[in-house]
Amino acid sequence: MTDSDLDPSALLPALASCRLGRPIVYLSSCTSTNDETATRALAGAEEGLLVVAGEQTAGRGRRGRVWLSPAGGNLTFSLLLRPVLPAQQATPVTLLAGAALATSLAGLGFSPRLKWPNDVLLDTTDGPRKVAGILTEMASEAGNVRHVVLGVGINVNAEPFPGELAARATSLRIARGLRLERGEVLAAFVRAFEPIYDHFVAHGPASALATWNRHAVLGQPCAIERGGGRIEGIAQGVDRSGALQIRTATGDVILVHAGEVSWISLPSA
Repeated sequence: MTDSDLDPSALLPALASCRLGRPIVYLSSCTSTNDETATRALAGAEEGLLVVAGEQTAGRGRRGRVWLSPAGGNLTFSLLLRPVLPAQQATPVTLLAGAALATSLAGLGFSPRLKWPNDVLLDTTDGPRKVAGILTEMASEAGNVRHVVLGVGINVNAEPFPGELAARATSLRIARGLRLERGEVLAAFVRAFEPIYDHFVAHGPASALATWNRHAVLGQPCAIERGGGRIEGIAQGVDRSGALQIRTATGDVILVHAGEVSWISLPSA
């Protein structure tokens, strides 16, 4: 049975003239919307396929972390993209999605902040808490993109969070004090993402990355582990490839393309 606020017949009109998000496949429950979308991609599904789950039982984030999505509470979906690009030029897609998610949430009255590379935060009385995460998974062939699965998980109506998650996570409902329609949040994201994505494919990532930087947690001390040692610096922004730029005390700029960044302090805005 379809959750009323994720009914494809209601979602399609909300997407207006969007090319992405068509068709919509709704699943009342699945292990992972990314896996479901990848399976359909390998079977020949076209760009724009949107897979939405009412419940995700084995969702994951970066580095294999678990992403909880109980029935009726959160929003989990994956979008199939087929950009005609060399694989190495598609790496900024995660940041494009972050820029679109920040834009759409701001349009709904929230004040999101982006933490490199894939986290969306909201400020709470107890400090910043994660409200959404992004996971992109790419398949390539002969050095070119075959497909990209863009997965997004948003804590929409979840409350309260169990155990230690309460110290790290929040939801749109907790932030606003009111229940939201998940379909409204989803449609707002797709409407924001499509023009950002189309501009990226046609003209490169500069415009989208500028949007990402405007919403990002920057100017804060952070550290990375590299070469068996620890390097500390200040997060400056992202470059054209989507790498995080960290300026060290000596003035050198370190580019971080992958791995973990430890934030030494992350104050509320």
